[in-house]
Amino acid sequence: MDNIKPRVKVPKSASAGEIITIKTLINHPMESGLRKGKDGNLIPRQIINKFTCEFNGKSVFSCELEPAISANPYIEFSAKVTEAGTFKFSWLDDDGSVYETENKIAIK
Repeated sequence: MDNIKPRVKVPKSASAGEIITIKTLINHPMESGLRKGKDGNLIPRQIINKFTCEFNGKSVFSCELEPAISANPYIEFSAKVTEAGTFKFSWLDDDGSVYETENKIAIK
């Protein structure tokens, strides 16, 4: 798919032990496979089916997405930051594509 770009909002810094809010958005049609196209044929299913977030190599959040999720899925969650490091975000598509991005956070 063309132009699939994840966007993530992570604070640039936090105090040790602080709980931060992370916001993610990925532009994706999330086609359920149940709709018909203009030609009358079913449009093939293609969804982001899994999202994961790791911090310094350790899982902090993951979820599985289903066809009922709307296009351009937005995910917001909290994480406790105990040290400076890197958040790695991954979205797995039905076709095997993986979309990834990383954000660093510093300790104040």
